[in-house]
Amino acid sequence: MYNFFKLLFLVSLTLTFIMCSLLKNNAQSAVSSPDGKVNINFILKDGVPYYSVLYDGDVVIQPSSLGFRFKKIEPMNKDFVVLDMSTKSINETWQPVWGKTNEICNHYNELFVKLKEETELGRQIHLVFRAYNDGIGFRYILPEQPDLKDFEIISEETLFRFTGNHTAWWIPDEYDSYEQLYKETPLSKAKAVNTPITMKTENGLYLSVHEADLTDYAGMTLTAVKGEPNTLESNLVPWPDDVKVKASTPHRTPWRTIQISADAGGLIESNLIVNLNDPCVIEDPSWIKPMKYMGIWWGMHIGKETWHIGPKHGATTANSKRHIDFAAKHGIPALLIEGWNTGWENWGKEGAFNLTTPYPDFDLKEVVRYGREKGVVIIGHHETGGDAADYDRQIDSAFALYQKLGISAVKTGYAGRIFPNGQHHHGQWMVNHYRSVVENAAEHHIMIDAHEPIKPTGISRTYPNMMTREGVRGMEYNAWSDGNPPEHTTILPFTRMLAGPLDYTPGIFDLTFNRYKKYNRVYTTLAKQLALYVVLYSPLQMAADLPENYKNQPAFTFIENVPVNWDKTKVLNAEIGDFICIARKNGDNWYIGSITDENARRLEIPLTFLDSDKKYTAHIYTDAPDADWESNPTAIKINKYLVSHSDTITASLARGGGQAVRITPATEKEIKTLKDYTPLK
Repeated sequence: MYNFFKLLFLVSLTLTFIMCSLLKNNAQSAVSSPDGKVNINFILKDGVPYYSVLYDGDVVIQPSSLGFRFKKIEPMNKDFVVLDMSTKSINETWQPVWGKTNEICNHYNELFVKLKEETELGRQIHLVFRAYNDGIGFRYILPEQPDLKDFEIISEETLFRFTGNHTAWWIPDEYDSYEQLYKETPLSKAKAVNTPITMKTENGLYLSVHEADLTDYAGMTLTAVKGEPNTLESNLVPWPDDVKVKASTPHRTPWRTIQISADAGGLIESNLIVNLNDPCVIEDPSWIKPMKYMGIWWGMHIGKETWHIGPKHGATTANSKRHIDFAAKHGIPALLIEGWNTGWENWGKEGAFNLTTPYPDFDLKEVVRYGREKGVVIIGHHETGGDAADYDRQIDSAFALYQKLGISAVKTGYAGRIFPNGQHHHGQWMVNHYRSVVENAAEHHIMIDAHEPIKPTGISRTYPNMMTREGVRGMEYNAWSDGNPPEHTTILPFTRMLAGPLDYTPGIFDLTFNRYKKYNRVYTTLAKQLALYVVLYSPLQMAADLPENYKNQPAFTFIENVPVNWDKTKVLNAEIGDFICIARKNGDNWYIGSITDENARRLEIPLTFLDSDKKYTAHIYTDAPDADWESNPTAIKINKYLVSHSDTITASLARGGGQAVRITPATEKEIKTLKDYTPLK
């Protein structure tokens, strides 16, 4: 009997060992969003880690593998066992320094997985998965360990295996620029893309793939996987030697993100990207102020003025004072001045610009003093021509000069190829450079508007002095190329702008500028230019046209009044690439921006978001009946009506047109004298 029980014990022990081994090599766990609709599954199958994503019970991402390949050392993509798995839930609310809303809910459930190689090396990798109501994020963590210290990643093997050939909006992968027109194609045509890439499934679900908290890492592009339909793989921007990331443990990757929404507007209202970043590290951010600005800028693009010194030099003391006078008169609190410093005549050369020495016809101190007297602050400009190494050498003295003078914001620029040679705008070296600029600027109480940047990934939560950035085919392309078609700005809110604020520079009133260029123009109506101030969010927002084009223009009143910081944002109606209608609240006032593509259309705008017990005045700036972006772009109607929460405004949009609405609590006089709004027939 003893031998029988001994044998039974040994068999049981052996079976237990085998089962434990199987569980360690083949494991599965899941985490769901707080509302239960978004589900992330982690799977370890035969030692290989995978993840999958479901929304409302339907598969969004099929099981997709994870891992790395390194230079000179063994890859980390198989032979794993599970050391530990744990979950936690976070539900908190935080207030951004500025933003599209004044309060953000950060509510998620997290799955933390520790993996270890079942090999002689026994290296560890940790995976973090977070499920939000508006999507998911996951990242890799390489902990400090004896068998993995310094490393060089040659491939991050993160897959996104989609369930169908979705409709996709994307721009081609480009290691130095995001300034391209978006394509709308089946996913199968997207062979290599920059993020964000946005999709609509056959079932009407909206998805957008991007990344968050891009820190000390290469920017991620996505490439199609040969032989695997509807599958994209992470492709990191390389160093000159083709290594993608150079680092040491402990190290963590950016979050790989997928925003998910049942409607297109939900993508815009999502806060997933900023929520996946660390809280603000600036102890007292009270010096960070969103603001509108004008600029000595558009004149250079249309050929009226030049950046370099000469007979048409834009950045003169006299011209700057003229701009300051106009800005002060119309309540525009800031002026950007480009071309003030020496070096523009050396464009394309290394070390071309001196960032502290003005041209002889520009008195920096006097211009700043004059602006301060008039209540207009100066936005400085640091163009590098791509020479980031030279900027590193000058930045301390350049920022110190601005801080001494009281210049609180700087537009940076990196137009051209990057110096040192072989580095890319979107590679790890430049990612770290951009971050060091933001950190240095914070030390000098300076806000940043970055052009030719790395894409936004929510870093503005951590460093709110990183206000806005270009990273888009912006307004200036209308001045010296075939221009941006009318649909361009109906795509941007659902693609590039999901990453973060956009310095698109709207507000052009002279839409054809024939006096300076006969073969270029802006592809919108005047009313659409106004609507862009609501549709295209930026905490630094430019009134981009020449001052003389704003004079005696009643439509300019909307630009004077529209805020640049918001308490609430609601997408009322939208279809990517066709039209969008957004309402934003600031204090007691609401603003609505509606825009369309090349097709005229009518949109119904219910005002149910207004307080039910109040009367309001709607200041409506809309396309005139005969407006058309090609034949009659400046035709505009401006009216005031009484409205309430039970009213519905009709936006009758011309081809390439728009409508801008300012809604304010009605005064007693307005209630007595204004007509009630009557919908257009």
